[in-house]
Amino acid sequence: MTYQETLDFLFNALPMFQRIGAAAFKKDLSNTIALCAHLGQPEKKIKTVHVAGTNGKGSTSHAICSVLMEAGYKVGLYTSPHLKSFTERIKINGKEIPEQDVVNFVDKNRAFLEDLKPSFFEMTVAMAFWYFEKEEVDIAVIEVGMGGRLDSTNVIIPEVSVITNIGFDHMQFLGDTLPKIAEEKAGIIKPGVPVVISTKQPETTAVFVGRAKESGSPLFFGEEYYQVKKIGKSEGGKNLYKIQNGDKTLFYEMDLLGNYQVKNLPGILVALDILSEKGWQISNENISKGLSKVQKNTGLKGRWQILGEYPWMVCDTGHNEDGMKYILEQISEYPYKQLYMILGMVNDKDITKVLSLLPKKAHYIFCQANIPRAMDAMELKNAARQLGLNGEIIRNVNEALEIAKKKADKEDFIFIGGSTFVVAEIKDL
Repeated sequence: MTYQETLDFLFNALPMFQRIGAAAFKKDLSNTIALCAHLGQPEKKIKTVHVAGTNGKGSTSHAICSVLMEAGYKVGLYTSPHLKSFTERIKINGKEIPEQDVVNFVDKNRAFLEDLKPSFFEMTVAMAFWYFEKEEVDIAVIEVGMGGRLDSTNVIIPEVSVITNIGFDHMQFLGDTLPKIAEEKAGIIKPGVPVVISTKQPETTAVFVGRAKESGSPLFFGEEYYQVKKIGKSEGGKNLYKIQNGDKTLFYEMDLLGNYQVKNLPGILVALDILSEKGWQISNENISKGLSKVQKNTGLKGRWQILGEYPWMVCDTGHNEDGMKYILEQISEYPYKQLYMILGMVNDKDITKVLSLLPKKAHYIFCQANIPRAMDAMELKNAARQLGLNGEIIRNVNEALEIAKKKADKEDFIFIGGSTFVVAEIKDL
């Protein structure tokens, strides 16, 4: 098979949640367990860090990976979804899995895959474990796809588990209250394995305390150990943070520019402390360099990514209520005359809460990603109009961006987002 034929097999022969939604969701781990057994259980032969959460798990995974790279380790990184290329999902020290390895994995295991019929996600998780074992990584950072308890990644016994924050997302699968969603995320807690909760939330604390107690797992709330405050920008334009750890005051730069990293950093730092206590050699210099070079080391895209200035053009993959609150807060820090918002969303979520946050004075351009799950731009426009948000429809995000650039003055601000898949289609990302 060629690489393109292999991708066609992956995307078409097996269901892919990101593209089609609920039909691809499987409510148990049986396929993943069977597939890993067929591969010789590679997930048991590698050291791992497991990261779950509603928002921030991608940034947290990449940041921990970057620090471990700076510490001299060979680090695997599994994340989802990809933005531009399938191979973004599986990396070692920032380098994507070679296309030939993707082909080889499918060729070697095709008969078994066709017989088992795993989902797209189950198969890519198994591919990551197989590749990381084959390449003999020192450790791999594994990001949960959705939830935790039933997520295909939840077959590992990690060095440490991290749960970033709990918000409303994927409620048709995970539950309609924060405690219910927290229960699903808490499913990654393993007996005796330390678990770090980045953000302490009143609605979910009891869930994590109870689950950790049941599992005999040491529990750490990140912000009880590290108090983080953004204090401005460094000379290089990176965010500068003042961090209090007991009597110790630390200053770190971070090249991830979203304000929401304030919520992620406590969990990242406690997780690194736990790894150090377990014998991983991580110095403060490694942490400082790793946090300042997350994008450079790992290739992370789409997190408050600045695409241009005069006018400011920024994209962000935040797509739920909590994510959009942080985005709007950060937009408000910029001086601008007119705000243009290029928005597209998916059709299987309640979008009312997100739309109700958006400013009525902005000019909206409604678009839609080229996937089956995309909400029709006309439907999105109508829903927005009910809440006093007015604009026009230009379905292709790149055409929408060109129109916005023509309309905007140098003192204006253009934001592109609402869905990971809209951001993924920006050609200059």
